[in-house]
Amino acid sequence: MPSATPELISPRSPRVSAARRLARRNFRGKERLFLAEGPQAVREAAGHQDTLVELFATVEAAERYADIIGEARFAGARVHLAAEEVIAEISTTVTPQGLVGICRFLDTPFARILAARPKLVAVLAHVRDPGNAGTVLRCADAAGAEAVVLTDASVDLYNPKAVRASVGSLFHLPVAVGVPVEEAVAGLKGAGVRILAADGAGSDDLDDELDKGTMGGPTAWVFGNEAWGLPEETRALADAVVRVPIHGKAESLNLATAAAVCLYASARAQRASGGCRSVTES
Repeated sequence: MPSATPELISPRSPRVSAARRLARRNFRGKERLFLAEGPQAVREAAGHQDTLVELFATVEAAERYADIIGEARFAGARVHLAAEEVIAEISTTVTPQGLVGICRFLDTPFARILAARPKLVAVLAHVRDPGNAGTVLRCADAAGAEAVVLTDASVDLYNPKAVRASVGSLFHLPVAVGVPVEEAVAGLKGAGVRILAADGAGSDDLDDELDKGTMGGPTAWVFGNEAWGLPEETRALADAVVRVPIHGKAESLNLATAAAVCLYASARAQRASGGCRSVTES
């Protein structure tokens, strides 16, 4: 049972100040560290080898999540009991949950992703909203994708909002960052992956692609900016530009919803008879 007295009580202590600076992209990049907030993210970080470096917890949170505190200590993380004011200073949320972890960067070299011959990949090109980026990563994880690629024109993967929106999926998937979109497409094509650009103005309909049976092979979906989609030069790199059909009166789908529809369509096609995954493959 943890002590009832927090060891860190000043929001202005050097250790707390250093953690707080990780909310800024330039400091994250320099230190190659990022913040993971809340029990779900911290639990995932503790279970990911050599990732969780440090953990700040209120006394109440340490008692409520004693199992997570134990996992963090077992993983070799330094655990600090902190006053609520300290957690509020480090946290980037309005209502902190009492646990804030400091984690090492997780990004995977793009060449390693290609060497694994992935069957389903999400490529985020020109995605600027961190919440959308994290949600698409979560969708890719749920759909069984083997990797996510963020191009050099996309948001920082380790933005606190992106980390929260991934709801732990950041710790499940290999993610390559800062890859030029041309390099990403060329590398995936070289690995035998078909490139589909998701765009509301696409010439090909997702339902038609499914009906034709063209989506059973290894596939990478390229998703674009939330407001203006994919630029013409990026669409031109794809093997097909595919739109999600709108059967009702809605004007469009948001990025994360469209990504979920596309990724699950591929996942189902790949697990159907003749697809590149067997129905029993995880």
